[in-house]
Amino acid sequence: MNHCSPTPSLPPPPHSPPPAEMPASVARNLSSLFRPSAAYVIAAASTLSEKLSPPLPPPPPVAGDEALKQCVSLLDDLLSGKTKAKKKKKSDESERCEDDVNRLVWGSLGDQSLSSSSSSSSCEDSASDISSVLCGSEDSDSLCSSDTQELRNEKSYVQILQVPWFSSLFHTGTSQRRKELSRDRKVNFKNTVSDRCSLLVTKCAEKLGPDATIEVLGRVGRATGLKEYNALIRLCIETGRKTEDEDIAMEQYYKAYQLFSWMKEKGFEIEEQTYGPFLMYLIDMHMKEEFYHFLQLIKDANSFTRFGYYEMLLSIETEDEDKIHELLSEITLKKCKKDLDPQYLVESYLMALCERDRKKELLELLEVVDIAKLSLENIQNILRSLGRLSLQSVAKKFILTSLGDGGESEQISDFICSFATSMENLAVVHIILKYKDMHTELEVLPSSSSYERLIKFCIGSREAHLALDVVDQMCEAGFSLSSDTLNSILHACEESSEFCLVRGIYSAVSSCKLKPNSETFRSMISLSVRMKDYVGAYDMLMGLEKVNVKPMPSMYNAIMGGYFREGNLVGGYRVLEEMEKAGVKPDYQTYSYLINNCKREKDIIKYYDRVKSSGLTITKHIFMALINAYANCGKLEKAKKVIFDDGVPAKNINEIRSALLMALASNGKISDALEVYDKVRESGSTVEPKALVSLVEHMESAGQLPRLLQILDELTDTFYWIDGCSRVILYCVRHKDLRSAVDLLKKLKDAFNDDELAGEVLFDEVFSQIVEMEPSGLQLGLDMLQMIKKELKIRPSRKCLDFLLSACASAKDAKSALLIWKEYEMAGLPYNLVTSLKMYQALMASSDFGSAAKVLTRIPKDDSHVRSILLACEAMYGKPIEKDIKDKIMILKKKKRVKWLNKLLS
Repeated sequence: MNHCSPTPSLPPPPHSPPPAEMPASVARNLSSLFRPSAAYVIAAASTLSEKLSPPLPPPPPVAGDEALKQCVSLLDDLLSGKTKAKKKKKSDESERCEDDVNRLVWGSLGDQSLSSSSSSSSCEDSASDISSVLCGSEDSDSLCSSDTQELRNEKSYVQILQVPWFSSLFHTGTSQRRKELSRDRKVNFKNTVSDRCSLLVTKCAEKLGPDATIEVLGRVGRATGLKEYNALIRLCIETGRKTEDEDIAMEQYYKAYQLFSWMKEKGFEIEEQTYGPFLMYLIDMHMKEEFYHFLQLIKDANSFTRFGYYEMLLSIETEDEDKIHELLSEITLKKCKKDLDPQYLVESYLMALCERDRKKELLELLEVVDIAKLSLENIQNILRSLGRLSLQSVAKKFILTSLGDGGESEQISDFICSFATSMENLAVVHIILKYKDMHTELEVLPSSSSYERLIKFCIGSREAHLALDVVDQMCEAGFSLSSDTLNSILHACEESSEFCLVRGIYSAVSSCKLKPNSETFRSMISLSVRMKDYVGAYDMLMGLEKVNVKPMPSMYNAIMGGYFREGNLVGGYRVLEEMEKAGVKPDYQTYSYLINNCKREKDIIKYYDRVKSSGLTITKHIFMALINAYANCGKLEKAKKVIFDDGVPAKNINEIRSALLMALASNGKISDALEVYDKVRESGSTVEPKALVSLVEHMESAGQLPRLLQILDELTDTFYWIDGCSRVILYCVRHKDLRSAVDLLKKLKDAFNDDELAGEVLFDEVFSQIVEMEPSGLQLGLDMLQMIKKELKIRPSRKCLDFLLSACASAKDAKSALLIWKEYEMAGLPYNLVTSLKMYQALMASSDFGSAAKVLTRIPKDDSHVRSILLACEAMYGKPIEKDIKDKIMILKKKKRVKWLNKLLS
């Protein structure tokens, strides 16, 4: 079947909205965007053919779309190696052919060219037209500057030409080496083309729609294959999920339906990886009628053995209990349709019921099915569902029934692990106990595979110490542990900051049948360094010979990095000496550490010269270390010159510029840092997010808010945007711009996605900054408090109010302290010891001794620290009770209230 034929236009399903027509201007651009390159490619192909074979007659002049198709066809044949010309045997001819191929595919490099300048410019115009159509811009120059394009071209050469076309080594085995290189090149090229085609189809579909995209592919001679159809269908699903408009969702359904219709008519086999996501979309959207309408379309094009699974899911999602009962009745009453496999239908229903944990229906179905015929995947799914439902007795019976009398103990152990690790209502430690108890009850021993699964479960649950306990049990049982699992435990220890567990892991490595590798030792040494246990780290280095692991530079680098982070330069340089004694050559990371921590310019030059003479590839880390080292030595001008070094990799230029920006900003050279930032933006490139946050952090002068907001808009990563936004808010607070601060807090509140803890941390930081702003900080804080309550509808945290009470003490403002005291009650925060002490201090500082005496009665005086705080307040402000009594005595004497006076004195 000819898949290159134009796709027939099928009528849409009933009530389908009319397909969007391609705009005339866009269609003209797309139909002609390749034509200017036709003459160039044909001429290039002719040049190459003359090199490889006897001259061929030139292709006849073809106009319009035919020229385009011939051009694309010729280029495809050339790239796929289908040309019938024979290669020359001589090496000089091979080299010349290689140059011609490179020039044909990648264009002219330097001063070499395959055609006239007019042909080259026409190719550039074609690329510009493509960019214009896909990006929705008539002026492609506005999208990409010449500097950026040059960097992209150079990056492309580095990435794609990593595997040479011909080997430069002529020795025995050259033929085999060439075959390997050719195979690698073809795989890389195939993967690259596949990814780019999918991206191109997606971009076109976003701008033009599926119908117009298929028409464009037909015009340029590109066959619409499965990848293209899958990309278009995926786009329809994504668009339908994002919208809340029912009409748009229906429109996307009809577009996808039409694409499936075309696939069916062109004879493609519609597999589950294509129709499955679309059915799940219909199920999630509760589009019941459309679901069955679509099934009628694909039943004929596919055996569709998983029909029962999707139909049962739909019934569960739409809460159609009658339909669920009807489907199960087909199994229990054995009334399956003749064209359906009863066993496969049972498994499909079981899979759906297990996914949704339908306890009643699951147990009902298990009573009638032949468990021995179930697939292993379905048995695991059933056990996981029984675990989530905490049906232990049913699970034990099911395990024994599924394996029969001849069940292997290893398989039973794996089933037990699947059940136990799915019990979500139990803590991890209780799950481990359940795992042991079920093995005892079923009289089987735990297997090595189930132990490893249990360890991975503990790691996934962030319980690294429990994973280590399981390792000990595994060692006692005489099993060995794979290095991957061992490294996973070490990684979990690092993530959870449980560094002390490394000693137990090293002990297990030394005494048990574990299989460590170089990464295992690097991780253990790194964790020991994090604990500042350098003696333990060196012991691990000495123990490498016992397990036949070769020492690697990364192990020494872990120790060196720890010393340098602590500022221990002597220890860091001593590691270098030990590396040399052990015969381990430093790598780029070693030299990065050394250069980065140089305090003198001559040391920087010395280690940089060593890198160049060592034969190591000078990576971006070396150049970034050079920038930081020169900046730390105060040689900022030399730091700026690093980016102009001839060895700077073009693909890493942005990261190196970002390192320069950070170095300048951290050294107070904000104007120079902004100059670098502007140059990067003018080149069409982007600055690294970490560098942007650093720039925001160090911009402290007034009047910088517009620039800060501009930088903030460039942070697309959510993590860095939140960090940058928080710093801009603090900048606004420091400069008393509450309006801007609250506006940013609104955006930040949305970014937190109801993460109250993260929000509290930020507000606490804001109010801590306000407290430090004396003497106007108190009023600023009160204003901020009211704006947050009114506009953000957020109750203040305890720390925020505590900070404000501290500000009241500094300002000696008893009235404001009493207002804040009421805020605790309004926010639902009970008064605790810290709050009472801060309130007592604020009232004492304001000379409101009567109120201070009342607060004093709330404060327990059992703790020695509390008593010391009270004594310090009395030493500074006097005793509140005595002063209060003296004041009352004076008042009573004036009013001659003898009775009350005697009562008070008593």
